[in-house]
Amino acid sequence: MTEQVTEKRAAGGFAATVWYWVKLISRDPAGLLGLIIVAAFVIWSIIQGVLEILATYLKDPRLGWLLLPYNPFAQNLAGAFQPPSWAHLMGTNYMGQDILSRILYSIPYSAAYPAFLVVLSAILIGAALGISAGYLGGWWDEILMRITDAFLSVPAIILAIVVSVLLKASFIGMIYSFIIVWWPIYARLFRAETLRVKAMDYIAAAQLYGVSPLRLFFKYLFINTIDPIIAYAMLDFGNVILAAAILNFIGVGLQPGLPILGEMASDGVSWGFPKYWWWAVFPSIVILIIALGFVLLGDRLQDIIGGRAVY
Repeated sequence: MTEQVTEKRAAGGFAATVWYWVKLISRDPAGLLGLIIVAAFVIWSIIQGVLEILATYLKDPRLGWLLLPYNPFAQNLAGAFQPPSWAHLMGTNYMGQDILSRILYSIPYSAAYPAFLVVLSAILIGAALGISAGYLGGWWDEILMRITDAFLSVPAIILAIVVSVLLKASFIGMIYSFIIVWWPIYARLFRAETLRVKAMDYIAAAQLYGVSPLRLFFKYLFINTIDPIIAYAMLDFGNVILAAAILNFIGVGLQPGLPILGEMASDGVSWGFPKYWWWAVFPSIVILIIALGFVLLGDRLQDIIGGRAVY
């Protein structure tokens, strides 16, 4: 299947490859469900994220909740702890703030930003180190693999918490800690794929024709090793979102004054559960649905690329 994907890319470019994958994904109900969830998550994150950025730069906070049922920051103590209803589909918290509006407002920076920043950064770092290690071999390969072994020997979430605390437990500190923790696995994956690819005839032909090292890296090694990494990364988006929610739940990586999914779930458990169950349950369900979407989509992509898909 990897060869078929490569042929599609060569024939019609990246867009043709993506469309080819979409058609294959849509033939599996679980994969299609994952694709729908991920597409909805990405589209909403882009739209809401742009509105929040515009609200900041134009100094008009109303743009930030233009598409939301209510102002997520407006307090109404008379309407505190309202259960789910037609007026407030997910109820209200102790300040009378609409939980659905706060969830929708928080999705870009409490889920989308961490996931995409961490995974994309880890892919770039892992590609640079893993491909160079697999291609060059020798002492560089040995040193890098021992470093990745050291990182991978410690549970990722524990290491992320330690690094986040050392970086003052801020939102940016949490992002940096995840990148530090996440790159080794991608270095391993790229190295393994590079060892497979560098034995191919077209690599020897490129070397014979004197292709520059930079061109060899991007056009011949990176492009031909990225397909399995994409499938794994799709699963990893969900892992990062869950990890960020866990750290937010215990008070790490928060944005003062802004609603965050993990923090909302934590507040609901601490102050309102089980009597006001909706305060904790709905943010938790949203986190799990987003993560599940990436898992379903990633599983399907792995089946397609690995040639295990049934049509």
